[in-house]
Amino acid sequence: MITDEDAKKQRDDYDITGYDNIEILGAREHNLKNVNLTFPRNQLTVITGISGSGKSSLAFDTIYAEGQRRYMESFSAYARSFIGNLERPDVDKINGLSPVISIEQKTTSRNPRSTVGTVTEIYDFMRLLYARAGEAFSYSTGEKMVRQSEDQILDHILLAFNGEKLTILAPVVKGRKGHYRELFQQIRKSGYSRVRVDGELQELTPKMQVDRYKTHDIEVVIDRIVVDQGDRYRISQSLATALKQGEGVLMLLDQENQTHHFSKYLMDPKSGLSYDEPAPNTFSFNSPYGACPKCNGLGVIEEITEESVIPDKSLSISRGGILPLGEFRDIWIFKKIEAILKRYKVNLTTPIKDIPEDVIKTLLYGDSVPVAVKSVKYPGTDWNTKFEGIIKFLEKQREGGSDKIQQWVNDFTVSVTCPACNGARLKKEALHFLIDNQNISQLAEYDIKTLWSWFDGLELRLSDKQNVIAAEVLKEIRKRIGFLLDVGLDYLHLNRPLKTLSGGEAQRIRLATQIGTQLVGVLYILDEPSIGLHQRDNVKLIKALKDLRDLGNSVIVVEHDKDMMLASDHIIDIGPGAGRHGGHIVAQGVPKDFLKQGSATADYLKGKRNIEVPSERRKGNGKKLKLTGANGHNLKNVNLEVPLGTLTLVTGVSGSGKSTLIHDTLFPILNQKFYRSRREPLTYKSVKGLEHLDKVIEVDQSPIGRTPRSNPATYTGVFTDIRALFAELPEAKIRGYKPGRFSFNVKGGRCETCEGAGLRLIEMDFLPDVHVPCETCKGKRYNRETLEVRFKGKSISDVLEMTVEESVEFFEHQPKILRKIKTLNDVGLGYISLGQHATTLSGGEAQRVKLATELSKKDTGKTLYILDEPTTGLHFQDIQHLLDVINRLVDKGNTVLIIEHNLDVIKVADHIVDLGPEGGNGGGTIVCSGTPEDLIKSDQSYTAKFLKDELL
Repeated sequence: MITDEDAKKQRDDYDITGYDNIEILGAREHNLKNVNLTFPRNQLTVITGISGSGKSSLAFDTIYAEGQRRYMESFSAYARSFIGNLERPDVDKINGLSPVISIEQKTTSRNPRSTVGTVTEIYDFMRLLYARAGEAFSYSTGEKMVRQSEDQILDHILLAFNGEKLTILAPVVKGRKGHYRELFQQIRKSGYSRVRVDGELQELTPKMQVDRYKTHDIEVVIDRIVVDQGDRYRISQSLATALKQGEGVLMLLDQENQTHHFSKYLMDPKSGLSYDEPAPNTFSFNSPYGACPKCNGLGVIEEITEESVIPDKSLSISRGGILPLGEFRDIWIFKKIEAILKRYKVNLTTPIKDIPEDVIKTLLYGDSVPVAVKSVKYPGTDWNTKFEGIIKFLEKQREGGSDKIQQWVNDFTVSVTCPACNGARLKKEALHFLIDNQNISQLAEYDIKTLWSWFDGLELRLSDKQNVIAAEVLKEIRKRIGFLLDVGLDYLHLNRPLKTLSGGEAQRIRLATQIGTQLVGVLYILDEPSIGLHQRDNVKLIKALKDLRDLGNSVIVVEHDKDMMLASDHIIDIGPGAGRHGGHIVAQGVPKDFLKQGSATADYLKGKRNIEVPSERRKGNGKKLKLTGANGHNLKNVNLEVPLGTLTLVTGVSGSGKSTLIHDTLFPILNQKFYRSRREPLTYKSVKGLEHLDKVIEVDQSPIGRTPRSNPATYTGVFTDIRALFAELPEAKIRGYKPGRFSFNVKGGRCETCEGAGLRLIEMDFLPDVHVPCETCKGKRYNRETLEVRFKGKSISDVLEMTVEESVEFFEHQPKILRKIKTLNDVGLGYISLGQHATTLSGGEAQRVKLATELSKKDTGKTLYILDEPTTGLHFQDIQHLLDVINRLVDKGNTVLIIEHNLDVIKVADHIVDLGPEGGNGGGTIVCSGTPEDLIKSDQSYTAKFLKDELL
């Protein structure tokens, strides 16, 4: 067994930089105050501190940026001329820096083709396994496909058909339309005199052809023989010719007119169905060779359905029952529909539910019977035209309409599982290659834990030949699955799209992939990898990071998690405040020494300061929201009760079904009720208590914008009020400036060089694009004339550069502006600037901007707020601020429903719904619900075990 001393010695032996420590001298990036810092290499170092204190500035904008710049400097001058130079971070010197790899929250791919399987490469190795060791079965008869060499075919014929008369045929056309005149001519020129067309033997004649609109099977008659051992040579020559003409396939016609199929490739001996030789891309849904042709490998298709066009059948057509048509108007389409309905003795005012089903089908899909409509232009004349149907018309517009029309049609389009592949994404041939009776798509739907069990001992279920082929591939697959288990992702499945993962899950997948690469001498920087991770699985994550360290790497983690800090080798605390009040090293050292140093973080770690448990839990207003029979994804007929007027938390291990229950089932139901959303909830039986609510607001961690043009000021709407204020200033009125003059998104007041972005985009051929400050306006976004208008000595650009905290003082006498800005400050975002680019905000910051936007609106006291891990990126101190804001909302009578893992939030809840007990297939049930005091009595709940330590 390797001791800690041996592991450290081994790591030191790997170190080739000549430094024992990483030394940072004079770091001034963003709010860092000329920081000098030394911490050990080849150790697990945690950088912590309150939100906005400068953690990311140190870790990513200084250490990572310098490492990336040095890597670029290692390229030749010629290569650098194509990709440009990266700007040097504002730091005097960094010693002991290794090659740097950053694993951030914001690197999740939005591509629907990126899945857990593709990004971890497990699916790629499985494709190789199936291509080389899979057994093919016919999708027509279920028979095992066989392939035979020429000698095997010859031996079989001599043995099975001895003494019989046979006709040897070479198939040249199989199930295709066409007249094939040129083909018959070519066969004739090759010296053959007979063919078999659609099962009938015929003499070849000049200008011979078949019906071009019918499907045909055509075989060339190669030879007619009597099977005899003495004619072995002749028969072998005929077979070789037939296989050449039939491209590896031949057919035999016996005396009783029965057909027998043979192939050098995979073939069904009963039906003659043949498959191409399998290759890895046969099993890839991202390749045209493997993807289902109907859905192009996505597993879903966009369809206009009857339900999306007629959502409410109690309405009549005249009252807007057919959504794309709207309410009745005196236009051609309604006259046509009226004429069709008259034929069936119903009218436009009949509720749709009372109109016969076949009439509805005619309206939606049309028919071939002409419909007579009276002409307005020529009285006494009827126009007789066929009705193409509303859905068929919409489908035609979706294919060839203008962008605006296509956008309109998308409102009636829903995603449905592809009927051709049933969501498996692959061609049917690929789905009929099996290993141990499982196809590759079935394995990709197993959660990682089940997949590990399936691969465990697979050799015992394979043939000797398969084992020889699969040995190395299985090693690689097991290694990668093992890494995913190590970082607590056993509940995911390989087909899970990457875009549906949380920031923490995506980080842990990249972490597992990096451990798999077995790199040595690298500096890894991670941004809160514990997001979305239950306390139970924290141990696995910490072990994975220590394994990365023990390989001979330095690991820096920006983190707020208590367990991670105490398990690290070195802690660095930045503060003491946020924004301009931060940027100093408050305390640092090994955990034991760090706890003695008296920083705010140390006080929370040793229990000197903590978030207080309320003396009394709220009972709510006595009303409840009840959801019954939720069965989406891994949920098992869940019945959820949320007491209204309380702070309710949904907890449970990662993958237990929390997001499925709240985001994918409950929220879409409420959204449909209050806002007529078209997003369909997952399956459920019923919902009660909606009448007690009048609004639902979901605040998740998706970005507030994907371009530098989005910022907190524009998102919260406060920028509209600020522009209106500037337009009212005397200087602006003299010049005739309107509020639009102070917008950086319209022509007039903005800098036209960068079109108001303040940044110029530099396209990098081999690296991600880089934004640099505009050389004309120097990043100020506006032209000189606009910047001359000032309020209290500040231009509109200066206001955008102010922090939220500064702007609260600046606009203290502008109540309309102050209300929105103050809420941003209250949720702990005083350190961000009003004009900070949305692309630079973390998931947690984006969520708090959204939360502040909603809080600044007037609540009704009957609002349901749904939050997804709002503590992401928050220090203990900031969690207290957040809870104050949330409690304010609940005290007004609103209901706040939070999905959360953070024990500081869980312990102050009024009501908890704990899902589990495990993740994936082992979850999906409510383990316990009630107050925190009720929860800790549960023996099955993992949350209860950790919560007990906080409460008792």
